[in-house]
Amino acid sequence: MEEEELDCPNSSSEKRYFPESLDSSDGDEEGILACEDLELNPFDGLPYSSRYYKLLKEREALPIWKEKYSFMENLLQNQIVIVSGDANCGRSSQVPQWCAEYCLSIHYQHGGVVCTQVHRQTAVQLALRVADEMDVNIGHEVGYVIPFENCCTSETILRYCTDDMLQREMMSNPFLGSYGVIILDDIHERSIATDVLLGLLKDVLLARPELKLIINSSPLLISKLSSYYGNVPLIEVKTKRPVEVVYLSGAPKEALESVLRLLFEIHQSGEKGDIVVFLACEQDIEKAYEIVCQEGSNLNPDLGELVVVPLYPKEKCALFKPNDETEQRCQVHQRRVVLTTSSGESLIWSNTVKFVIDVGVERRKVYNPRIRATSLVLQPISQSQAEIRKQILGSSSSGKLFCLYSEEFASKDMRPLKVAEMQEANLTSMVLFMKRVDIAGLGHCDFMNRPAPESLMQALEDLDYLAALDNDGNLSEFGIIMSEFPLDPQLSKSILASCEFDCVDEMLTIAAMVTAPSCFSHLPRGTEEAALTCWKPFLHPEGDHFTLINIYKAYQDTTLSSTSEHCVEKWCHDHFLNCSALRMADVIRAELLEIIKRIELPYAEPAFGSQENTLNIKKALLSGYFMQTARDVDGSGNYLMLTHKQVAQLHPLSGYSITKTTPEWVLFHEFSISDNNYITITSETTPELFMQLAPQYYFSNLPPSESKEILQQVMDRLSPISPMETEQQVCEKCPETTEPRCTLQ
Repeated sequence: MEEEELDCPNSSSEKRYFPESLDSSDGDEEGILACEDLELNPFDGLPYSSRYYKLLKEREALPIWKEKYSFMENLLQNQIVIVSGDANCGRSSQVPQWCAEYCLSIHYQHGGVVCTQVHRQTAVQLALRVADEMDVNIGHEVGYVIPFENCCTSETILRYCTDDMLQREMMSNPFLGSYGVIILDDIHERSIATDVLLGLLKDVLLARPELKLIINSSPLLISKLSSYYGNVPLIEVKTKRPVEVVYLSGAPKEALESVLRLLFEIHQSGEKGDIVVFLACEQDIEKAYEIVCQEGSNLNPDLGELVVVPLYPKEKCALFKPNDETEQRCQVHQRRVVLTTSSGESLIWSNTVKFVIDVGVERRKVYNPRIRATSLVLQPISQSQAEIRKQILGSSSSGKLFCLYSEEFASKDMRPLKVAEMQEANLTSMVLFMKRVDIAGLGHCDFMNRPAPESLMQALEDLDYLAALDNDGNLSEFGIIMSEFPLDPQLSKSILASCEFDCVDEMLTIAAMVTAPSCFSHLPRGTEEAALTCWKPFLHPEGDHFTLINIYKAYQDTTLSSTSEHCVEKWCHDHFLNCSALRMADVIRAELLEIIKRIELPYAEPAFGSQENTLNIKKALLSGYFMQTARDVDGSGNYLMLTHKQVAQLHPLSGYSITKTTPEWVLFHEFSISDNNYITITSETTPELFMQLAPQYYFSNLPPSESKEILQQVMDRLSPISPMETEQQVCEKCPETTEPRCTLQ
């Protein structure tokens, strides 16, 4: 970032921010005094507003403010600084501002500041809050970058972004040369992207001695970080919150019932304050939401209104913040009840919370590389998660934490730290990224927790099947193009295959719809029949992928013909569709189309509805999802996976379930093992298509089964020639040889 690009004062303004011992400039005293008298904002050169001073008093009251001098001194003298503090101590909002002051003091000669967040919601809200506190414009001096949304300019000094977006930036800018300070926030969440950044930045820091790295974390991860990064300065923020912890032993299976009973008891006690409930999974949020809304209307109105706020961490939802002034002036007292799950801790920014109810367990997604499926496992949360849930209680007065488990359970069954996502997730996308940055010499990564060798081998094997690797195990040209898309590699492969099969327009819609949250609304009890009636016109006989295209097209037509956003929202509500999910799908699709145009891939005119187009879409889907096919083994909807012996049923929201049809062969988007094994987003396919599009060496590696015998018979019918010629013909159609058809133009 060039100094001339920014409308900021000269070096004399540095004294505003740095005590004499910290100042590295040679500015004269007269210039300093003149700047202070004017009270100009050094970031935009304009006078401060009255709001700035009001917010400054609030900032100075934050626990972290006492550590500003110590932090700035360590920042000047060290390359890495660790900041440890409890939730809501102010580290996520204040530390980035202090780093921006540091960059200003050296005229941005090494770049600006970037601060990563695990959740997109927090990245947006922190950027809005910090722009307000710095008295500058959002999208100019301060901005944010989240998946499929960029609110920054080339002159942005401080940007908040999700950790995966900074990771993606490294593909085109491996050494992150546009930044002078990188802040990794909330690393105790242990997301894959954060762990990858922690490892790669070790090498980046060696290559760029002028770069500063700030690591924000909860206190419980400090010892692990110290051993990982060595002897680096630590800023500890001390906070004292009077929290009463009440342990209520109970069985996890009855947790929801216990939660609801306790919630109503708190409300009927008359004690003021909002309530946050940590449940095991999103299904529990839906059940609790429905019951609390239903029962809340029957409670004594003198106790105040119960306002239920479902907070889904995985979706793009608003954060839970304090009531605004208009709500506070409302005569009727309101008590808000926030229902959330694990990872929802960082989405709660309110000092009105006085009660927290914690079930102590979570339903985690654990990926099994052997069967390429996700299992939903009920596990105890970690001690670090339990501690963070205690910290979100408001600091203005005593809060109460109700633990629906015993102290013995907390000490014996809970792990000290949260399990790193890298040890439980599908690593195919991560390995594709690591192969991409290996081109810049950053392929080696010293992970804080090593991923399981089996998961890495499965990821490499899958990338090989998808033709993303060459014979030496490096990225092929095809793999480089796949890595350009911010999608699952199988979905990227399907998009590239659609270039060959002239159905790019339709495949982009499918990719956007499966990447966005589900377009189907959560159904309150009693509305199922009405919803199915509304959805039936969208159903497509060829499968759910085609149904998603119908829904998107109907949404787009409504958007174009409607006079206002309210009309679109009403249409979605009337059809039991999630309007925000469809909006996001629209944004994702536009971004994917931009990538297609940028790398100059062929783009055919849409032809949805024709028989040829339907076949082409299935070919494109199978090119990426040949590893996710299943066969109905008994004619009653019991689908056996082609790669292993797991059996699953069609999801109840599948078009096939609604119309009560069971195609023999299907490809599916996702398979999860839980109480009910479901395959989601399914479309009919045929063994003939499979044998044409799956790589021969993948077919050869399939375990012996009745399904494989059927496929072998199909292959024999397709190629009744010699075995050598058969293999050659099938190999000609495998993705390795289709690679030149989708090269860069």
